[in-house]
Amino acid sequence: MSDNPVDMRDGAPIGAKELLARAAAEESRAFHMLTVAIEDFFLPEESRLDERTRSALTILLRGMIETVESEVRAHAIRLLSARNAPDLADALNADAQPVMARLMRSGILRDSELMTELMARVRQELLGAALPMQAPDDPERPSLINRYVQHPDRVLAAGAMAVMIAESRRHGSPDTGQLSHTDLPAELHHKLVWWVAAALRERAADVAGDAIDALDQALTEAAQRSLAAYDEGDRLEAAALRFASAVDAQPSELAQLLVESLGDRRIVLFTSLLAHALGIGYPVARDMVLDPRGDRLWVALRALECPREAIAQIGYALSESDPRRDLERFADRLDEIAAIAADEARDALAPLRLHPDYRAALLALDRSGGEG
Repeated sequence: MSDNPVDMRDGAPIGAKELLARAAAEESRAFHMLTVAIEDFFLPEESRLDERTRSALTILLRGMIETVESEVRAHAIRLLSARNAPDLADALNADAQPVMARLMRSGILRDSELMTELMARVRQELLGAALPMQAPDDPERPSLINRYVQHPDRVLAAGAMAVMIAESRRHGSPDTGQLSHTDLPAELHHKLVWWVAAALRERAADVAGDAIDALDQALTEAAQRSLAAYDEGDRLEAAALRFASAVDAQPSELAQLLVESLGDRRIVLFTSLLAHALGIGYPVARDMVLDPRGDRLWVALRALECPREAIAQIGYALSESDPRRDLERFADRLDEIAAIAADEARDALAPLRLHPDYRAALLALDRSGGEG
């Protein structure tokens, strides 16, 4: 029997204190997992992400992070190689823990603004993909966007083409599915780039040693290059809003354009036409469209003087594409919705036209529950 009080694994002694520290860490992890499981158990069904949404959210987030990582890392490697730091370049290029895993573990991705945008984008895209295809009365008639691409008005034609290009960019390469860029609002793209750069620094920090300043400089320059090349105006939502502004649909035209954009399964275009007509920001209009209850949307459509038939077509299309919506309930309420006076609806929507930051501050105070 050995007098050695430690276990030997691969020649490395493991003492009692280290074993106890590992056990304590494991106990802490087990407690954390239990806490998460309890929270999950008591979540109401309507608050849970369904598997389709959860999967799409994971794919989107991974695609964004990998796109940023590839761009920042590749340029940093070029800089380090050119500056005679091949060891650092190899360390950045080595197969290591994926950046997404590191960011997930850190908790940094629990950023409320980022996750709000990603969840809304995922729900928007799932809704658009599930919209029923509407066959045109004339089979030879091009889709809404294609008609405007051929429009004699140069501004309208260019706007429609920009929407089509942005749609293609949003969905990435058809062969690899890889995104060409994040298509995020500028502030969120800015955050993501610096988070990725910080995670890449960790990957090479051990190798860097005294050359850590060179690594920091290369990653900083690579991140700044990525930020300088990013144009928020290229986003699909921005292109669709510009197009909606160029069209500037009149009340007699708007209802048909809204119905047709849903028939073409262009949910971003539908939302942009709605936002422009109401004079509100895209995120507010998007929330309105994604809300399964639909109350604000019906009021908005009446504020825009949409007739009963158009509201029925829009409500049917959205109900068919979103399992959370109740088509029968909508049908029962259709006469009630159509009877809302346009002036009354416009007055009810006035708070949505407030400055976004001012409105956000009012909502934050309201949610706090306290009174002055």
